[in-house]
Amino acid sequence: MAKKPQPPRKLDEWTALVRERFPAMSPQFQIGARHLIDFPADVPVQSMRRIATAAGVQPATLVRLAQSLGYEGWDDMRQVFVRSMHQMPRRYAEQAQEVVRRRSTRGALGRHVTAQVGNLRLLEEQNNEKLSVVVEVLQRARHVHIAGFRASHAPAYTLHYLYRLFRNSVSLLRGDAGLLEMELRSLQRGDAVVIIGFAPYSREGLRVAEAAQERGCRIIAICDSEVAPVARHAEAALLFSTETPGFFPSSASAMVLVEVLASRLLSKAGPRAIDALGLAEEQLHRSGAYLEPTPATTSSE
Repeated sequence: MAKKPQPPRKLDEWTALVRERFPAMSPQFQIGARHLIDFPADVPVQSMRRIATAAGVQPATLVRLAQSLGYEGWDDMRQVFVRSMHQMPRRYAEQAQEVVRRRSTRGALGRHVTAQVGNLRLLEEQNNEKLSVVVEVLQRARHVHIAGFRASHAPAYTLHYLYRLFRNSVSLLRGDAGLLEMELRSLQRGDAVVIIGFAPYSREGLRVAEAAQERGCRIIAICDSEVAPVARHAEAALLFSTETPGFFPSSASAMVLVEVLASRLLSKAGPRAIDALGLAEEQLHRSGAYLEPTPATTSSE
């Protein structure tokens, strides 16, 4: 009789298993698995009921999810998170929220500031180790294509604008007037494709990921979850949180993340990039793109 395979006992192996099985999971399992992947530090210190409430599923769903992955139950799977707890970076979100709450009003502005500080604090925890990998991939690429649609267009455009200041072989996949399929023809092996997106995910973003994979491009995702559709196609994913008390997911931390990425790319590229940046800035001034400062006037005594 064949011995029953043992489920993963390390968090990175557990995450890899969940990502592999995620597309075939039921919708409720997907919701629960996504929450566990995105908030692993909560699992060792919070009750299953509280985690289920935060995820928006029933506690029984987490039990069945654990069993579907080969564990005896929730407690057995929870030990994976407990053992890896000492390796996890410290969560700053709740601490940051309390600090801001004490120093701000109780009104809407204060709630928004609190949420954004929490989102920004998470950027370092989620991406510090992965940034160097992403920078290396993009620097080695023959050409870098950047895509982000609907609400994700703003951070995609910002990354494209900043990167083009010191590198010419960067382009933005826009998909205007239904021309996305035509733009995708330019993807070639040796290129890198950066796809930015958050839930609800755009069909265009997934189409870009599929085309990039078909053409042998290296794919980088900048998204809100390890199990976002584009992340499942990517070799590396930079994460940002979209939490907000407002009516629409926030892209503020995504903007900060792409600014940091652009700075790291400039630093990695070295003196040639600095020269290119200086030349671009000089050309913008010569072309009249910027308004000249108004001379200060002095009044006579």
